Amino acid sequence: PRDPLESYNRAMFAFNTDLDNAFIKPIAKGYKAVVPAPVDKGVTNFFDNVSDVNSAINNLLQFKVSRFGTDVGRIIVNSTVGVVGLMDVATNLGLPSYKEDFGQTFGYWGDVDSPYLVLPVLGPSTLRDTIGLPGDIAANPFFHVWDASSPANWGIISLDVIDTRADLLPASDILETAAI
Repeated sequence: PRDPLESYNRAMFAFNTDLDNAFIKPIAKGYKAVVPAPVDKGVTNFFDNVSDVNSAINNLLQFKVSRFGTDVGRIIVNSTVGVVGLMDVATNLGLPSYKEDFGQTFGYWGDVDSPYLVLPVLGPSTLRDTIGLPGDIAANPFFHVWDASSPANWGIISLDVIDTRADLLPASDILETAAI
């Protein structure tokens, strides 16, 4: 179907691409160059462990009780044996990671068709996922640890963004090569 928000989406895509090329990508490249691979992997594992909390909540809301149990098991194993999630022990124990969010939960409950939407800084999404974003933020444990405006909160968010972007550098290189 035709994209009802096409002109907005194209403009926001251009803005995000410029922002990424000017700031986020160079910082991610610097992060990748400076941070040793085992530390980078530990940071990624830590944030994956935190995101399993959101996944567990959404699996429960979708009545996926088995997946909910697996997510809770992952959180417990990785937070204890995996040293606050720095190591992903749960995967080696056969506990797969199910990444569910509130947008998917809305889809489960009937909001199936949703227009494509490019968000500032956050990138491609759908209207349904955008409406679910406040729930995803509220399900993040860090939302409840620090005041939203605290430097510690913004430091954690920044580290998560830069780590995620650094992990996506190879994929973006492939896309750039393919585009040429």
